[in-house]
Amino acid sequence: RKSAFTLAETLIVMGIIGVVAALTLPNLNSSTGEKEKVAKLQKIYSNLQDAFGRAEAVYGPFDEWCSGLSDSNCNKRIFERITEFMKYSKVCTISDNCKLKFNTGASEGEEKNYSVILADGATLGFSGSGGYIFIDIDGVNKGSNKPGRDVFQVGIRPDNYNGKYILTYGSRESIKNNDYYYDDSSIATAWILVNGNMDYLKTSDGQTCPDGQKLQFGVKTSCK
Repeated sequence: RKSAFTLAETLIVMGIIGVVAALTLPNLNSSTGEKEKVAKLQKIYSNLQDAFGRAEAVYGPFDEWCSGLSDSNCNKRIFERITEFMKYSKVCTISDNCKLKFNTGASEGEEKNYSVILADGATLGFSGSGGYIFIDIDGVNKGSNKPGRDVFQVGIRPDNYNGKYILTYGSRESIKNNDYYYDDSSIATAWILVNGNMDYLKTSDGQTCPDGQKLQFGVKTSCK
């Protein structure tokens, strides 16, 4: 006699596999998506730092770029000089409907005057003479367009140690041992670049992990 599985047994096994897959695949996909976002933000940040350094090498120190210019013209100059050293597929105009625009609290719905679409589909939006650069890593027409989810922020600021301007995610002191809230695009950027994860999305309030402990820079840096 030859032994074999009956049709009923086969269907039961397939049903169990389906239930297990339904429970695990969403978490797996979510984890993969977050890792891709982290890697993409890290790459864009590195490219921005490189472009800023090359722009300073050609045009001189950042604090001399906007001498005598209005805020609007200064913003334009920062945009032009940094993107000159980046690979992009398109500069957004008023009619393109691709300028970076999203809710950022105090500047809710603010449209960034100068935006560019990078070769990988991300959008950069330059805002004001202060050197703020907003990053929508999946483009303005995709994703949630929310801070900490797919929109992040960097800025050109004096280094705390030597006063030289650098492109950074925030001052070192401002994020040191700071409680975390994920609705702030600049702190989200700092969290990802310092800790290499988006585990704040696993919390119920931007801070507390499922195990009851709070995320904190330099203390608890992931929800495991």
